[in-house]
Amino acid sequence: MGIKNRISQGYLYFLTLTVVDWVDVFTRPVYKHHIVNSLKYCQQQKGLELYAWCLMSNHLHLIASADEEHNLSDILRDFKKFTNKTIIASIQEEPESRRKWVLDRFEFSGRYNPKIKNYKFWQDGNDAKEITSNHFLDQKLDYIQMNPVKAEIVSEPEHYWYSSARDYAGEKGLLDLVFID
Repeated sequence: MGIKNRISQGYLYFLTLTVVDWVDVFTRPVYKHHIVNSLKYCQQQKGLELYAWCLMSNHLHLIASADEEHNLSDILRDFKKFTNKTIIASIQEEPESRRKWVLDRFEFSGRYNPKIKNYKFWQDGNDAKEITSNHFLDQKLDYIQMNPVKAEIVSEPEHYWYSSARDYAGEKGLLDLVFID
């Protein structure tokens, strides 16, 4: 991770994790559930503090931090490594009309990286932006919640299951949150 995206302990970040080549993987519920379950695990076992989130077809937005005992960079590294393996395994096992094409893209993306054994699912980095003001926080929270509306997936933010907008609208979402006042 470069200086530009350095994540420091004790700060809140707006993060974007993107699938290589912007491949639309998260169009099937099985792959979405891997992300939700992995985020839950990171919250319960690794100290992830989640303030907002939205899973789109090829990327994941988070407003997050780590508790005092954990490091957000480590959590994100482990999350990406684990979901890389589980989603690739699901693509290989589940009925998937684009299986060959998708796996070819992920294999090609990792081909020349000695750290990658078979497939590279996530782009490098997390596009981490430190939350430096309430204005910036409000702007990113609105951006996350409106992402599925702008993509014409839903007409209202709280109608999208894979987002924290449901929680901020007073409904129970898929993940526990630390609410932004």
